[in-house]
Amino acid sequence: MYLKDFEIRWNDIDANRHLANKAYIEFAAHTRMSFLTEKGFDQRLLGKFNIGPVVFYEHIYYFKEVFYGRPVKVSLEISGLSEDGKFFEFRHKYYDYKGRNFAQCEMMGAWMDLNTRKLIALPGEIHQLLDTVERPEDFKVLTKEDTRKFAKTPVDLEQV
Repeated sequence: MYLKDFEIRWNDIDANRHLANKAYIEFAAHTRMSFLTEKGFDQRLLGKFNIGPVVFYEHIYYFKEVFYGRPVKVSLEISGLSEDGKFFEFRHKYYDYKGRNFAQCEMMGAWMDLNTRKLIALPGEIHQLLDTVERPEDFKVLTKEDTRKFAKTPVDLEQV
């Protein structure tokens, strides 16, 4: 399991004086990008293939409040990946300074070609980097159907 340390900053706190929702999302995103960069999946490599990540959803489950003044850790596991690497699913757990799990985030996304703006399979050179990452016991090989499991579709204003 990959872990990233964070200091809760003043601007990470909301009106209730606990960690704000936006901070959970930002900590998870920073953890993912740090993990990928350490695996060689950096901006240079993404630029070489002109691809970028797209987030389909992020679900956060809150178990306990956490407050300013103590460090936190955010974990990362690749909980799902399609065979071609197009779709990915990450799980983050948030731990307080005593190691207690106070929240969890599940996110799913895909890779996009920045020229065509279409979803693409990962190029082999990049896909190989993810093949070396340890998988949790509940790891799943993702399919396109997994990306639709919540059956959400857009509804324009004129249709309401």
